[in-house]
Amino acid sequence: MRIIRHIENIPEELRGGAVAVGNFDGMHRGHQALIQQCRAMADAVDGPAVALTFEPHPRSLFQADAPPFRLTPFRSKARLLADLGVDCLTSLRFDRKVSQQPAEDFIKTVLVEGLGARHVIVGYDFVFGHRRAGNAAMLQEFGDRHNFIVSVLEPVTHDDDVCSSTIIRVDLETGRCRRAAELLGHWWEVEGRVRSGEKRGRLLGFPTANLHLRDTALRPALGVYAIRFGLSENGATKWYPGVANLGNRPTFDGKGITLESHLFDFDADIYGRHARVAFIEHLRPEIKFDGLDAIKAQIALDGEQARDILADPANAQAFFEIGRP
Repeated sequence: MRIIRHIENIPEELRGGAVAVGNFDGMHRGHQALIQQCRAMADAVDGPAVALTFEPHPRSLFQADAPPFRLTPFRSKARLLADLGVDCLTSLRFDRKVSQQPAEDFIKTVLVEGLGARHVIVGYDFVFGHRRAGNAAMLQEFGDRHNFIVSVLEPVTHDDDVCSSTIIRVDLETGRCRRAAELLGHWWEVEGRVRSGEKRGRLLGFPTANLHLRDTALRPALGVYAIRFGLSENGATKWYPGVANLGNRPTFDGKGITLESHLFDFDADIYGRHARVAFIEHLRPEIKFDGLDAIKAQIALDGEQARDILADPANAQAFFEIGRP
């Protein structure tokens, strides 16, 4: 998959196809359905499948002081889009100037002149342009003028719940990992470099791999989780079962939120490596303990509970495969 950040740089072989437009934060089942339709329409016109999005997320500009909210950082989004068969991810910079671009200009300069779109696919609630003046109806009107077809995807539901990034954020913030995963169509993850910590876990007999969350990443419910920990090995991701604490480490007067993952039956130096952490189930909130013995006893109990949860076939990583309908 090609990644292009400037609309002026679109090579001719990536023009004239189907274009799916959206933020795609979370890459949930609704986004997956939209991308799958884009792929089908691209094949129908014998052109490329293009995902058009913006970075940073527009909410970062309009609500700069809001708490972190991103479900999917750019790297994860790109990987998931590639898995769904997208040929080109066009990621345009979203700034104050772009936010003030009239909707009509966006259609002309980006969709028509830049991408030469023959088919445009958007969600039912898609709006764009200055003051959010553009919508699917406007796209269809301009499509008739500029010879491109517009498809509007209706809401995708799962067990009567609309697959929505807003709903998924609430689920994660309240510790409902499985419900979030059911709407996402895949386990929710964070990723980053494994950093050296204070090595307290090793002293307790439970060494941990520490990741610091990005400033824009959503903060799920603090506490202890059953997790799967992914490391890139031979071009693929190998997943290891484990238990993790996400929080401020109140027993040690910790400052700043850190994700500390203990991997079961694992002993290797992974400092500096890029890792993915999939959140499977929230076990309990973070607690301040009276001493080290109390911590060690609780960590052992958490580990036993996490092992039982992860041994359940329903919690296997393959259960929520990207692209599953």
